[in-house]
Amino acid sequence: MWKWIKRVGLIINLKSLIITSLAIISTMICLHFHIKANFPLTLISTAIVFPIVFSIGGAYKRREVALDEYGSIKAHGRALFFAVSHWLENPPKELKDELKNHLEQLLESCKTMFTHPVNELEIHEKGVYDSFQGLSSFIKSMRSHGLPSGEASRSNQFLSKMMISFERIKHIYQYRTPRSLRTYSDIFIVILPIIYGPHFAENATNFSYGLQFAVPVLFSVILVALDNIQSHLENPFDQQGEDDVNINVDKYIRNLE
Repeated sequence: MWKWIKRVGLIINLKSLIITSLAIISTMICLHFHIKANFPLTLISTAIVFPIVFSIGGAYKRREVALDEYGSIKAHGRALFFAVSHWLENPPKELKDELKNHLEQLLESCKTMFTHPVNELEIHEKGVYDSFQGLSSFIKSMRSHGLPSGEASRSNQFLSKMMISFERIKHIYQYRTPRSLRTYSDIFIVILPIIYGPHFAENATNFSYGLQFAVPVLFSVILVALDNIQSHLENPFDQQGEDDVNINVDKYIRNLE
């Protein structure tokens, strides 16, 4: 039950209450002064709904790409671990533990970077690049344990693909959906429920007493809920929404064996 309430709270929040209150106040003023008009509802879909739905679709695609690339990093890291376990004759346990430490450090560095604000990117990305450098040195050291040059080259390809996936995720984290479109939607989400007060007042005559404010309430809540959904999908790593990408380092390292 609490989890369901938390989910609802993500899309219906203080912003919903504020804009709903403004819409109700606007409707009350229009009813009091008999200011009525029949505005076209197609303006709503053109000005707000279509841009928000477009942004939600774009944000969802970015999240799916981030999941694919995150899976690629884990898969190639596991392939490196299998290379140590199966391509070497009687590999020492210390070598496996060393690779585990490198992979753990890499994922922890990625998690730290992606869960912090974008303005701290330069501070945290150095840790990720240091982890890649450590993995590169580790692959080179495997030659001294009898790894053939061809298999060492393949291991470097695994590392290269991990780096490519990281860079793609970094760009998703660094660049958001068009900011001008977000600003446009935010402005009209606040303005339209107020401007449509005369429209709500006009339609209020068709409702029983006490229900004349049902339309402005639903109108405001739906628009703000769509905007909140888009906001939570915007950054798939901030761990604030239900659909965020969770980098579970401990589980990954524990399941390597």
